Amino acid sequence: MEWLHLVACFFAGALLANVVPHFFHGISGDRFPTPFAHPPGRGLSSPTVNVLWALLNLIVGFFLFRVGNVSADNKLTLAIFLAGIAAISLILSFRFAEKMRE
Repeated sequence: MEWLHLVACFFAGALLANVVPHFFHGISGDRFPTPFAHPPGRGLSSPTVNVLWALLNLIVGFFLFRVGNVSADNKLTLAIFLAGIAAISLILSFRFAEKMRE
C-alpha cells in the first residue's frame, strides 16, 4: 500500500467526522462557523451553507475512503481512518470550546 493511500484514509476520517456538526446545525436551522464565514472559521454561516459544506465533506470523504481502501480486513487503514476521526474531533472540540468562551 502506498503512503498516499494512508493519507487518503486519514483525511477520509477527518472529512467524514466533519460532516456531523455542519449537517446537524444546518438541518436544525442554526448558524454555525464554516470556512466561508466572515472571518473564516470564526463567523457564522447560514444553515444552508452548513448543509452544503456537510454534503461536500461527505462526497470528498467518501471518495477518499474508497481511494484509501479502508476496510475492517486491513487494520492499518482502519486505524489511520479512526485516527483522522479522532484528530479532527479533538481539534474542533478545543477550537469550539475556545469560541464559546469568547
